[in-house]
This record gives sequence, C-alpha cells and structure tokens, in this order.
Amino acid sequence: MNVPFRMCIVALGCVAMLASCGGGDDDEDLPHLSAATGASLASCTELTNRFSFANTQITSATSVAAGTLTVAGTPIGAHCLVQGTMDPRTGAIDGQSYAIGFEMRLPNAWNGRFFHQANGGIDGNVVPATGAVNGGSGLANALQMGFSVISSDAGHDASQNPAFGVDPQARLDYGYQAAMKLTPMAKGLIASAYGKGPDRSYFGGCSNGGRHTFVAMTRMPEQYDGYLAGAPGYRLPLAAIANIFGAQQYATVATDPADLGTGYTQAERATVSAAVLAKCDALDGAIDGLVQDTTACQQAFDLQSDVPTCSGARDGTCLSAAQKTAIAPIFSGAVDGSGNKFYASFPYDSGHAGGDVSFWEFFAPLVLDSGGVGLIWGVPPADPASFNGPAFSLGTSIDAMLASVAATNGTYTESALSFMLPAQPTQLQTLKNRGAKVMVYHGVSDSIFSVDDTTAWYEGLRANNSGDASNFARFFRVPGMNHCAGGPSTDQFDMLTALVDWVEKGQAPDSVIASARGPGNAAGANADVPAGWSASRSRPLCPYPKVARLKAGATDLESAASFECR
Repeated sequence: MNVPFRMCIVALGCVAMLASCGGGDDDEDLPHLSAATGASLASCTELTNRFSFANTQITSATSVAAGTLTVAGTPIGAHCLVQGTMDPRTGAIDGQSYAIGFEMRLPNAWNGRFFHQANGGIDGNVVPATGAVNGGSGLANALQMGFSVISSDAGHDASQNPAFGVDPQARLDYGYQAAMKLTPMAKGLIASAYGKGPDRSYFGGCSNGGRHTFVAMTRMPEQYDGYLAGAPGYRLPLAAIANIFGAQQYATVATDPADLGTGYTQAERATVSAAVLAKCDALDGAIDGLVQDTTACQQAFDLQSDVPTCSGARDGTCLSAAQKTAIAPIFSGAVDGSGNKFYASFPYDSGHAGGDVSFWEFFAPLVLDSGGVGLIWGVPPADPASFNGPAFSLGTSIDAMLASVAATNGTYTESALSFMLPAQPTQLQTLKNRGAKVMVYHGVSDSIFSVDDTTAWYEGLRANNSGDASNFARFFRVPGMNHCAGGPSTDQFDMLTALVDWVEKGQAPDSVIASARGPGNAAGANADVPAGWSASRSRPLCPYPKVARLKAGATDLESAASFECR
C-alpha cells in the first residue's frame, strides 16, 4: 500500500494456536450449517476462456507450483492464480481510468470454502490473496488451509490515493460496492473452476478490512456464513476526525511545532503505561505485565492522580499540568465545538508506548486522516492539486470536518456516514437466523480505532438480542495489543479455524489461545514483547465480558493453562 496515503495500515500481523472449546449448547435454537466438502481443480489456464461474467475480464490464469509462495516460512500448496478487472470506466470528473482489480487463488486441492479477504488502508493495491487468520502476517492462512481466496483494490489504484475521492463512483466502490460486485463473480469463478460453488463462504480483515467486514455483515448477510473482523474501524470517518482532534490537542503542548511527538514523548508514554500497570496489573490475579480486566482498570486508574505532575522541566518521568489537560480529552473521547462527544473513549492500557503508537498519533492525522477527510469523505472534496494535509488537520475546525463527512450534494449523493459505515450494525437478525456467525477481535491498546467503540457496538448487539448475542457473535479484547498487532501482547492467534468450527460444527469458541511473538518467531518477532516474557508466552483470549484470570494455585505465568475465562 502507498504508505503516505494509507488510512488504516495493518503494520504487523499476528496468528497462532487455537483453543476452541465448548459445544454448541448455547446456540441450539439457531440453524447449524453443514460442513463444506472439497473438490479438485480441473484446469487453471482454461479459465481465461471458459469463465464469463458481466463487465469482467480475466487477464490471466497461471498455475503456481507448490512451494512457490511461502507465508511465515511455510510453503503454500499448488494453486491457480487468476487476475482480472471489473467495471472499467473513465471518471467523469477527473478523467482517470478506474476499475476494480482483483486476484483469486484457487487451490488444486480445495476444501469447499471461499474467503473474501478485505484489505486495509484506503486500498488501491491487489495484495496476495492468502487470507490472514487474524491481523496480518501469521503462521497460517486461509489459502494454506485450502480456501479459495479473493483480494481486490476496491476500485482504484494506489497511485490515485487519496485523490480518487473526487470520483463519486470510486468513493462508493471503496465504501461498499466493490465487495458487493466481486462476491457473485468470485462464487461464479469458483463454480467454473471446480464444477460447484463454495459450500461455505467467509469474509474477514483487520483495520479498514474490519470495517469492510462490518459492512458485509449488514449489506450482505445472506452471502457469507462467517465474518471475522479485526480492529474494525466501522466508523472510520469519525475515527479519523477524532485522531485529528488528538493532533490538535498535542499541538498545544508540542515543544517543536513541526513535531507533534514532542507534545507526548516516547518516555512520557512509557511512564503512563507503567502507571497503568502499577494500578491495574493485579486486578486479574496475576502481576504479569498484562491488564486483562480492562473495564475494572478504567475505574481504578486516574491520569491526574496516578501519573506524577511535573514540578519543573519535563524529563519523561512526569506529565506537565498542561499535558494532562491536553491529553485527557483524547482518552475520554473527542468532542465537537459544543462539547458533544462524537467518537469513543480510548482505554488506559499497558501498550500505550507500543511501537506503532507514534505513527498513528502523530503522523497519521497530518498525512493520512487529513487526506481521508479532505478528499475521500468530505463534500465537496478539496482540490487534490493544492491540498496540504498538515495545514488542513491543524487549521480546520472539528465542526467543519464533521459537517463535511455528513454532507451530500448533486454530485456526491451519498455521505461518508452512509457509504463508509455499516447499516444498522447492531441489527444482525438475518445472518443470525440463517446460522451465520461473527467473531470480532480488537487490541485494547489500539490508538487509531478504539476498542471502546467496538465494545459499545457489542453491547448494542447484546441489547438487541435480549441481553446475550453469544449464540452467534463473540467479541475478544486483546490486552496490550496495538493496531491489529504489536504492543506488549500475545498477538498471535488463529480466529479463522475457530470461526469455521463454530459455523460448521456448532462448536462455540469459549476461548482462543494467543501467543507472544518473541525472538525467532516464524512470522516475525514483535519488538514490543518485554524481555522478561517467555518468547512464546500464551494466554486465552476470552469472549467479552469474560476476563482471563489466574486459576487458584497456578504459578506458571507464561502458560495459558494457568488462566481461565470468567
């Protein structure tokens, strides 16, 4: 992805072992979908001529030998790589060429399942269609498991980011229409390749990919049987404006106006993280560098009293009174000019000094969020030729930004709050009643999309299902984890296997085992893993509102077996 203009990069990935226990007793009242059955690929290269779909061109179909592609050092089996485009056109406003680019990877030995890989950022690249089982690079993937997988650029090329926002149709394709157009085409291509369509279909991604997944849950509840959403930025335009709100707050205390990070340095963030641990680490029964009881921690920790206030110069061991005044509203939740909160609060957690926090808090609002708000979502969009991201973010009122993403006109007939957001995300009766399942995970220390926002969504879902949605949707908070991965956390896990077992076997996931990515990890080490941890420390991820707590008498703080969800 083009780094200067991605909105929601998935910087690091995660994946690992699974613990999917518990039967399907709690969802006996819902349909149980049958398991998929596999098939063999008849021919690859013939697909260029054999398959036909409206407004679609298959540009190539190439056999890929086993081991040619590897993920985390693991060779991927033989498969067919199909590349193509849908709906080519010329933009009426900017004269640019647009199309929905895609690739599909079809295993020679297919398991009967289809995975729609929703990519992050503002899309624009057709990345390898492998199908991550959580936030990104990991030890397993859908393609390796035998799924057919599709990946797309969502209707524009990376060279057009973020200026594609001047084209009304490109906005809509990015928001929701590309996925809706690709779905029947992909299922048709699978049927052409194997002689039958997919028995079971899954949709998943992290960050903006999580938003795509939420959109699919509400706009395509009949098309997919399982939805796997990570760090779902399902209110992305509002989250971006909230991040700009944070930048404006940091600017008031930055010692170098050209560097927002001087308003809240790495050392100061580490001091706050340490203070959070001192107050909250033991709440789950184990002093282990992880805050499992996130809810209790927010009640226990107070920025004003638990972090020292500098009596003299800032030296990294304290926060000045002005800093506390500037930073507190970022955590409590961004507000408009009238003091009304328009986005969620952010919880205090142990990963606030994680490696990707400075990127999201100090770079993204000036370069990425500005482009999104000013060019992709605002009505009317700014002029790409003269647009200055930092000046826009620091010089435009929050109220003006909020008004622009809610606006429409004769050219841009859908507001960003329509084409980007899922429609009624707490009303999921259609997918529920047909036996489909939802799994959502979110890092507690995510600094761009708030886990509190996802928690509020799940609480709304519970309220609309007589107080309990666990028979079709489960939500897992990942302590310490930053955006999709990273942070002092156990960020490597496999949610896809758990989802398949739930959909096709009725085995609801009572926990999912997550591991740390210490030195030597095949998917890449996480630099935020504390030196005192085992390189493969493990923990159960618990379905909200349960919390991982130390078992009575357990002493091994490196093993998930010492903890239980309750």
